[in-house]
Amino acid sequence: MTYEFFARTDRGRVRNNNEDAVAFDRDAQLAVLADGMGGYNAGEVASAMATTFIRTEMARWLAQTGKSAQVSDVRKALEICVENANHAVLGASLSNPQYAGMGTTLVVGVFRGDRLILGHIGDSRCYRLRDGVLQQITRDHSWLQEQVDAGFLTPEQAAASSNRNLVTRALGVEPHVQMEVNEFQVAPNDLFLMCSDGLTDMVSDADLAEMVRASLSLEDKATLLIDTANAHGGRDNISVLLAKTTAGAHKKRGFMSRLIRST
Repeated sequence: MTYEFFARTDRGRVRNNNEDAVAFDRDAQLAVLADGMGGYNAGEVASAMATTFIRTEMARWLAQTGKSAQVSDVRKALEICVENANHAVLGASLSNPQYAGMGTTLVVGVFRGDRLILGHIGDSRCYRLRDGVLQQITRDHSWLQEQVDAGFLTPEQAAASSNRNLVTRALGVEPHVQMEVNEFQVAPNDLFLMCSDGLTDMVSDADLAEMVRASLSLEDKATLLIDTANAHGGRDNISVLLAKTTAGAHKKRGFMSRLIRST
């Protein structure tokens, strides 16, 4: 199984700065997306710290272990890495008054052959497109999702609520972070979409499905998704990370990773 990645982040039409961050490493087959929160520029610091730390440390561990690590080993390493990133962000928040209260959501995936180890915290999401059907494979850690799960709100009522950004979990705000980790079978031609809520608050799942099904390159799909969110108001930062799978032998590539921001 081989993987192609592309990521882009955009400030949107309303915010003065971009508190999202995205990163991937082709060799490690690793993808990370974070949506920061906090005071003056603090959310930007939290998301950048989280993505840089996790991308660097997980890529190093994966390079050292090679293909010998079992999926259970990768999962444990990811949990430890995210916990260490949580300590780093929390430590920066406690030691610098400008960063007090900062934190970030997170979605991170490690692809190993035909398996995806996927972790997430908060309301940044991952979707999977398979055989033309788009499915959300993460569950938001948010107040609204809890209300839907308890039967107090319908999904339609939740989508129209003004409390859409109240998350119940975040990285960097408590001494211990609770990351949800799941494993998925990967099939040839699967397409995975990681995104911040700046996309999903502006674009319906039906429209997302139509755009990711389009016969476009990953770069053009990302551009279309971001442009559509901006056309619908662009009220928040918008980040998109796409990973596409194909069957076949892995071709050796030179090291490449990205931490992308745009204004």
